[in-house]
Amino acid sequence: MSDLDLTLTRHMAVAPERVWRAWTEPDLMRRWFAPAPVETRAAVIDLRPGGRFHVLMVAPDGTEYPNEGCILLVEPGRRLIFTECLTEGFRPVVRPVLPLTAEILIEPDGSGTRYTARALHGDAATRDEHAEKGFEMGWGLAAEQLEATARAL
Repeated sequence: MSDLDLTLTRHMAVAPERVWRAWTEPDLMRRWFAPAPVETRAAVIDLRPGGRFHVLMVAPDGTEYPNEGCILLVEPGRRLIFTECLTEGFRPVVRPVLPLTAEILIEPDGSGTRYTARALHGDAATRDEHAEKGFEMGWGLAAEQLEATARAL
């Protein structure tokens, strides 16, 4: 971990296997990925290095927020790393909207899950921009929605 990272950690009262499913199955991702009232209208996650990571979030006013990325690492049931600096097949993004790499950790914690979502940034200015745009609130609300989705499985 570096001072260029933003990190969210939560205990979820649900089994790690369910959290992993909710994170990695597109139909389930659409239920929780965007913090309400924003909706996730599309989700693609190809769980292999170089695989496509795509979500399309849509705000209530119709503004679209596409996130296109590339899967870097998959440790099934435990860890997922993807970046918005590359697209499918490791092709570089010319001008990413918010260049970051995300690391998701899903670990057993008593009868539930310790969930950690970390956003890694290349410089302090990008980290600060992400924080100002609401990392803690947005990723925190998404984590609550993720837990609710996983519990419903």
